[in-house]
Parts: sequence; C-alpha cells; structure tokens
Amino acid sequence: MALRRDRSRAARSVVALLTVLGTTAGAGSAGAVPGGAPRWTIVAPGVAYREFDLYAAGGTAHAHLLRVDLRDPRVRLGPLHGGFVAERTAVSRLADERGAVAGVNGDFFDIGDARRPDRPATGAGVGPMIAEGRPLKAAVPSGQRFGPAPPPGATGREVIGVGVDRRARVDRLELDGTVAARSETVPLGGLNQYALPVDSVGAFTTVWGTAPRRRATCGDDTHRSAPCSADTHEVTVRGGRVVTSSTTPGGGPIPPGTTVLVGREAGAERLRAMTPGEPVRVGYRLVASASRVPFRFALGGLPLMEDGRPVPGLDDRTSAVRTAVGLADGGRLVLLLVLDGAPRHRAGLTVAELADTLRALGAVDGFNLDGGGSSTLVTREPGAPRVSVRNTPSAGAERPVANGIGVFLAPPWA
Repeated sequence: MALRRDRSRAARSVVALLTVLGTTAGAGSAGAVPGGAPRWTIVAPGVAYREFDLYAAGGTAHAHLLRVDLRDPRVRLGPLHGGFVAERTAVSRLADERGAVAGVNGDFFDIGDARRPDRPATGAGVGPMIAEGRPLKAAVPSGQRFGPAPPPGATGREVIGVGVDRRARVDRLELDGTVAARSETVPLGGLNQYALPVDSVGAFTTVWGTAPRRRATCGDDTHRSAPCSADTHEVTVRGGRVVTSSTTPGGGPIPPGTTVLVGREAGAERLRAMTPGEPVRVGYRLVASASRVPFRFALGGLPLMEDGRPVPGLDDRTSAVRTAVGLADGGRLVLLLVLDGAPRHRAGLTVAELADTLRALGAVDGFNLDGGGSSTLVTREPGAPRVSVRNTPSAGAERPVANGIGVFLAPPWA
C-alpha cells in the first residue's frame, strides 16, 4: 500500500514539474531540465522538437517531444512501414525511404515467444492498420497480444490515426468481412494477422509478405503459447475462383490480385468444402466504432487518456522506456513523446505517469505505443540527406519495428 502511495505521489510530481516549469504544448520556450531552459527547435514548418527531464517514481527520466501542428497545410502525419505487414525495419530507415522529416515507432508486434521456439517471429503488428485509406490488417485475439495487457474496457483493437479531415483521433477498428462461396457465406475472422481466432477463417493478401502463414493457426484466443492447431486448411483465390487447396498453410510471397484463405478447426472445415474452380468472393473493411470520418491512416496501441482524464486501471508500478501520442485542439495538435533509453534514464515512467505527463503537456487524449528497445524518435535537419535518431535506444542501437508514425511535408519543404 505504501509503495502505491509513493508511486502516486511520484506521478503527481511529474505533473507538478511540467506545470511549474512551463512545458505545456503551447508554452513555447520554457524548459523542464533543472538549471536550463531549452527552446523548441524548429524541424520544419508546423513541426518542433525539444527534450527535457522528468522526475518520476523510478528516478529521472529524459523525454524527447515532437509537436506537430496539423493546422499548417504543409504538414501531415502518415504511416511508416516497409510495404509488408510481416516485416521489421528501423524507424530511421523507414523515415528516409518514405521521405519523412520526423517520426516515432508504432504498434507492439510479434517479437517471438521464447517458450515456443518452433514459431519464428513474424514481426507483424498486434493491432489494426490502415495506410492511405486502405485496410492492411486487423487485430489479433487478445490472448495473442505482445506488449502490456490492455487497461480495463480496452479490447486491443484501439488505434491512433488521422482522418481524411486532417484531424488525429483515437478510435476502435473492427473487422467486417465475409467469404462468399457457392455453399455458404462465412464471416472473416482475420486479415493479414499473425494469429487467428479459434474456429475462424483469415484472409492474407500480398501486403502480408513472406512469413509462414502456419503461425496464424498457433496458440488460441487466450494463450499465445498454446499448441498449434492440428486441424487447418488453406485455399488460394485468384480471379474470383479457387485455384489451389491444401491441408497445410504455406509461406512465401502472395501475388497481387490473389487472396489466400487460412482456416483452423471449424474454419478449416468450411474451406475444405471449397473446390478448385468454385467461385468465391472475399470482401472486408475496417469499421470505426466512434467516428464516421474515414481514417487516412491508423495503427494499433493502447488507450491512455480520454477527454482529459487517464483511462481507469493504468499500471502505476512498472517503470519503463515508453512511446506515446497526445492529442490536443480537437486532434489538430499532435504530441509525439519518446523516453530516452540511456542507462542513467532507463527506469523511464509507469503507464500512469505517462498519462499524467501527456496531460501536463496539454494533451486531452493519449495513446500508448510500443516501448523499451523499440522506442525511437527521429528528425531530419533542414537540408540534411537523412534523419538522425534523437533518443538513445535502450539496447544502444535501433530495434527494427513493425511500423511507425511519420511526419511529412509538402514541397518545397520536404
């Protein structure tokens, strides 16, 4: 009980430090480093960077902050990804390849399970993802997640993203899809994800990549390390018809215009009923729960704050290096926060302290992204040919990640 009170006081000290030293999002030049007052560094029009210290339960944490003003028509946010769902790439390389002026790492991802060495890590993200308005993947079952458990009330299908109205928002994306065959119409249980629900059928497209699809039939809805299913089937659909059928899910690239259907248990039984040459129609979309404005891009993570209040049940015991997003001014101002992983700062913040920090910085809504060795923030100096990593990664070097959030500019500033 005393430990909880100590950590609660430490979380309040984060807020007090930020407030007293004037580090709120609109505070301009005040700093949070004792003994100094660093100013915002302009990265590009509408994009500014600063760093500062935070006092927390685990000691002094060091924060790196990007402020992105989406009210400036020259700046936009977009996804950083390598083109395939099941692959990992360093944030700096993703930013350079995509022409971003800044960026941070994104969703938690399949990093592998030491208890099940028979399942190679796919590198695919945990939650849903939309890029350029196109659904790339849906969320894995809650028991198959990597990263911390969602807070009470969260489902693991929450996303942070930007709509076609250029406003950032937090929402939840549900997969709505079907496989219509001659005999019956089957609900789609997954889209380009490393784990499928028990008894379901999942769709894999060219954006999945080359990772073995067998991984999607391993584990169950509540235990990631549960055995792989012994009852599986795979059907390949091209040109609206079944072209191949197999009892074992395969791997390797999926050609454009081709959809591979993978089923387990009851889902496998339904796929076995489909025969080569049979017409099959596959359709899917990701449906937002709260907003009717379509997402231009979105990726997964966990909610931290809603309407100015931390969500209930946030962990206030475990300190770590973390990455988070804060939203203000109706989603027109975005704060991208990354903690430093240098040894003297590695204790980081608890999730509860992270929410308090975002609130003190002026955020109304907050979102937790992957942390630890994944936490990375990059910026490109004006005129520089490539970005630079601003924080010290926990492992001393960048960890390849599934995706990220990039900051982009329209010419001639790009």
